[in-house]
Amino acid sequence: MTVHVLVGTSLADAARRHELHDLSRHLGAELAFLQLASPTLTDLLTRLADERTERVVLVGVSGGTKGPGVSWLRRIAAHWWRDQGERGPEVATAPAFLDDVSQWSRLVELARPITHGGPGLASAAWETVPGHRHQVFVCRGPRCSAAGAEKTSTQLVLALMRAGLGDDDVLVTQTGCQFPCNHAPVVTVQPDDVWYGNVGEASADDIVRGHLVGGVPVARLRLPRGRTT
Repeated sequence: MTVHVLVGTSLADAARRHELHDLSRHLGAELAFLQLASPTLTDLLTRLADERTERVVLVGVSGGTKGPGVSWLRRIAAHWWRDQGERGPEVATAPAFLDDVSQWSRLVELARPITHGGPGLASAAWETVPGHRHQVFVCRGPRCSAAGAEKTSTQLVLALMRAGLGDDDVLVTQTGCQFPCNHAPVVTVQPDDVWYGNVGEASADDIVRGHLVGGVPVARLRLPRGRTT
């Protein structure tokens, strides 16, 4: 049995999850994401392996101008495949992203299998500490998640993209509980040691414009920071 999977690859794809869900249903495919949304590609591949799927064809789609290249989809799939050993299904990836529904059948036909990881399926970037100037930590603990942290995280990424800032400038990382839960969603900016509370979607835009672009922390959102000596 062959299962086809449409894979959202860019950060912006998380924000159009419902659109991609409808598209995948129209194509008769499963849906997965590389980042910021569920199900993740590795989780879906693991489920398909547990179900004894014989072959999986991955076709990427990217709605973001700063999304990863198609080679990243192949690298991540290859990394998963190597970890599975003999229990993993055959996995193939399309040579280009899907831009129009009319391309689907052709991309599936042209998909190339991943065999033994192969040379060139690792990335030098995976060995190097990134050179970003800021790292933004978005709390995804229970209270923050219930208060809408997923939407906050997505809005931060979209606002950074609109500002022309990528991972080399600002690296967005989701974390477990950071406390203080009564100010959820909580966002922290390092190395500035600035903590923000009640960060909704509109506030996320303000943090990007004021702090990450303008260099001035947003006073109305900032939480007092106590330190133990």
